[in-house]
Amino acid sequence: MTVYGTPLCIDCRNYRALQASRGFAAAYIDITENTANLREFLALRDHDPVFAPVRERGGIGVPCFVTDDGRKTLDLDEALGWIGQPPVRPEEIVEHRPACTPEGCK
Repeated sequence: MTVYGTPLCIDCRNYRALQASRGFAAAYIDITENTANLREFLALRDHDPVFAPVRERGGIGVPCFVTDDGRKTLDLDEALGWIGQPPVRPEEIVEHRPACTPEGCK
């Protein structure tokens, strides 16, 4: 499996922490490391229907998980299943999004 992500993304950072703690192998491509990586990711993202909902809401679509046979998903638990890993447990999430109220995020 190949994973496209960026350290700027909380979900990508959580994925990397999970990968490190569980010790499974998967290639990781940092799309912000260089323009070649970004171009490679955009070639997938700009034309694949998996990304349509993300594009519509102005999102990026990372982390993105791709199997060797070309299947793609943005769902971490689905991707973990592809490599024989169990779903993520809540205690494995190391970074949480700030709580937001009408007054703002904390």
